[in-house]
Amino acid sequence: FCPGCQALQPPEQRPDLFRLMDCDRSFRVDAQRLQRRFRSLQLVVHPDRFGQRPPKEQHYSEQHSSLINKAYQTLLNPLSRGLYLLELHGIEPAQETDYDAGSVFLMEIMEINEKLAESKNEDNLQEIENLIKVKQEELTKEVAAAFERDDLQEAKKLLAKMKYFANLEDKLKQKKIPS
Repeated sequence: FCPGCQALQPPEQRPDLFRLMDCDRSFRVDAQRLQRRFRSLQLVVHPDRFGQRPPKEQHYSEQHSSLINKAYQTLLNPLSRGLYLLELHGIEPAQETDYDAGSVFLMEIMEINEKLAESKNEDNLQEIENLIKVKQEELTKEVAAAFERDDLQEAKKLLAKMKYFANLEDKLKQKKIPS
């Protein structure tokens, strides 16, 4: 807001999402604190509060609200938060083509994919969902440790593995949605 006239100003071009959400620039975040900050910011800038303001301020309000949503979703999700941290350090995330995941890991992913493709009942899907959840939790802990050691290359490798499990999670969700 403008200190003089209190008019809403445009958001920064490339804001630091951690600073915006009042978080330390760390892989570990306090989800409840993040949610409180998200709600408090949305209370201030949500477009519903700017219906009677000039069109320019209404537009800025939409931009701020969208940015706050993006920041919240990015920092809440471990995979996107880790990728964002790499970006802040100037490190490109690993692409499937330039990342050597190792044959054991790739076999594990292929087996889960096959189980998923063959699954016909809810129990099998639940078993796969539990397996994916456990793997994601393990990887999240390993990524946190890598960032704390400032081992960004290890974090990059682990985040690439997390992407594989995120893709499996998406396939599982699609399979669970009744056609």
